[in-house]
Amino acid sequence: MCGICGQYHFSEARPASQELLRAMSRSIAHRGPDDEGYHRDGALGLGFRRLSIIDLAGGHQPMSDPDGLVWVVFNGEIFNFPELRTELLACGHHFRTNSDTEVLVHGYRQWGVDVLQHLNGMFGLAIWDATRRRLVLARDAAGIKPVYYHVEDGTVVFGSELRAVLAARGGRPPLDATALNLLLRFRYVPAPWTVYEGVRKLAPGEMAVFENGGWALKRWYRLPAQEGTPEIRDDEAIEELDALYRRALKRHLLSDVPVGLLLSGGIDSGLLLGLMNLYGGSWPTYTIGYGRAAYKDDELQDAARTARLFGARHCEVDLTREAFETSLARTVAQVEEPVASSSIVSMFHVCERARQDVKVALVGQGPDELFGGYVRHVGVRCGEAWRQLPGWMRRGLAAGLLRLPRNEALKRGVRSLSTEGRLERYRNVFSLMPGPEVDALFRPDVLSGSAMSAVDTLWDDLAPEIEGRDELSGFQVLELRSSLPDELLMFTDKLSMAHGLEVRVPYLDREVFEFAMRLPARMKVRFGQRKWLHRQVCRRFLPSEVLRRKKRGFGVDAVDGWLQASMGGKLSGHLLDRHSLIYDSFDPEAVRGLLVEHQQRRHDHHKLLFTLVALEEWLRAGTSPPARSTSPSHAGPLAAAAA
Repeated sequence: MCGICGQYHFSEARPASQELLRAMSRSIAHRGPDDEGYHRDGALGLGFRRLSIIDLAGGHQPMSDPDGLVWVVFNGEIFNFPELRTELLACGHHFRTNSDTEVLVHGYRQWGVDVLQHLNGMFGLAIWDATRRRLVLARDAAGIKPVYYHVEDGTVVFGSELRAVLAARGGRPPLDATALNLLLRFRYVPAPWTVYEGVRKLAPGEMAVFENGGWALKRWYRLPAQEGTPEIRDDEAIEELDALYRRALKRHLLSDVPVGLLLSGGIDSGLLLGLMNLYGGSWPTYTIGYGRAAYKDDELQDAARTARLFGARHCEVDLTREAFETSLARTVAQVEEPVASSSIVSMFHVCERARQDVKVALVGQGPDELFGGYVRHVGVRCGEAWRQLPGWMRRGLAAGLLRLPRNEALKRGVRSLSTEGRLERYRNVFSLMPGPEVDALFRPDVLSGSAMSAVDTLWDDLAPEIEGRDELSGFQVLELRSSLPDELLMFTDKLSMAHGLEVRVPYLDREVFEFAMRLPARMKVRFGQRKWLHRQVCRRFLPSEVLRRKKRGFGVDAVDGWLQASMGGKLSGHLLDRHSLIYDSFDPEAVRGLLVEHQQRRHDHHKLLFTLVALEEWLRAGTSPPARSTSPSHAGPLAAAAA
């Protein structure tokens, strides 16, 4: 795990700037405290910060082939690199190190850009082909590792974090109106947008190729088709998923430094610990809770019982309200883009503690998106039956449900599942409010026609991957290609690397998620039970007590409570303050109306209001230093929301 950055004047022969490369590299030094490196070749410059995980002595980057014709900088891990190394040796390639980076170098020599098709791993990378004067930027198939870039006047600058791109540009560009609109709808900014005008991020399985004076974006990876997949029996599916999990865990434990686990009290990370015990024991585990005295069903107790069950060396982090308040602004700044997730502070603190003992930690993200773990998956699964009801019946039921006070998730489901167009239906499921209501929150001069059109066509390029799938699997394509990588995985990457901790996601092993996306819906949601197939494998490792536990994330219950309890207090003051920075883009009267509806309990707008306050906090954080800085944090309105 590392940080990469670079510059390429692809349309002219201007030399790359060494000074600029060093400034970009310094901005992401927290990602790679162990080593740094640079390579310049005329108009091309590469920069690198290293967190040493595999081949501690031999993995220096940028790395080249013996002839200096192919150069690579690479953030992440290639988990199948031992097999690829063996294959490349048989093809006549000679290796000088034991690092996975060198497999990329020789793999490109052997297969060109098709080397990406051979990789099972998490990565954001840059490959420089000196012969063809070609630069390739690529993001892994699951989107675990981000790549940001900006193209202007024949020059591209790129990096593992936004701050590297901003360092090259010399400041913060204007906000992107399309991104703000998407943020209010979905609570995150989906690829290719970022919150800044002109700065973009690669989507999962996407690459950007710069050569011959031009450039192009290409999808190098598409999810496997579901249509035509042979039917599989229950027992066969359970056996195959069990075997896939075992192989994935073995690959993800490959490391030359200590490995631990971020352990919640639920089944996903509990299963990981059970699988880890197949290959060792007494693993260090880390859990965050939020005060036993205040919350009787605290996550700490459940996780501690799971850790004892498997003989883990367990460490607890108790997140107090005071710690939440004092670190919130700093955490928001580290994430770089506004994300309205209440779990970001919890993730920041548990990673900080884990890094005191280990350099690598596994995390149980992925099964909810792969196997249907959210309430919305039950709704999507039942949507076809709803649409088959007679129109008069649907209209009558919908009218009654829409008149209910609050219950916004239910209302959103009713509105969404009646929509005939598939992509439009999925967009509505994700959106906090109907599009016209979101648009009405903006000042009249902010949203252009092109911005609104971009929102309306979001994810149209994924239509080929959705075609031929059942309703649930089609919806999951959007989760795997957008909400999971661009929200949950994005802030996990930023908050773990703030402390120099590599977080790995075994459930997003390429073999696992490709198997999951070929499965029919009945293997995921069955008779209302979510994650059905995943739970069958869990039964082989976990006792019934663990299987029956309430689903919770890292401290989400408590943090949501802290935020919601303050909605009628200081938070409303900030939203009503006409000098707040968000009102450069939003209409104060429209936001005030939203707040009044919420306070009068006519509608539950807490998610949308929290998104607006998260944006305000992010704007006030400005160009804050990386999270490992010891400079005092700004106590802005989001911190006040928890007071």
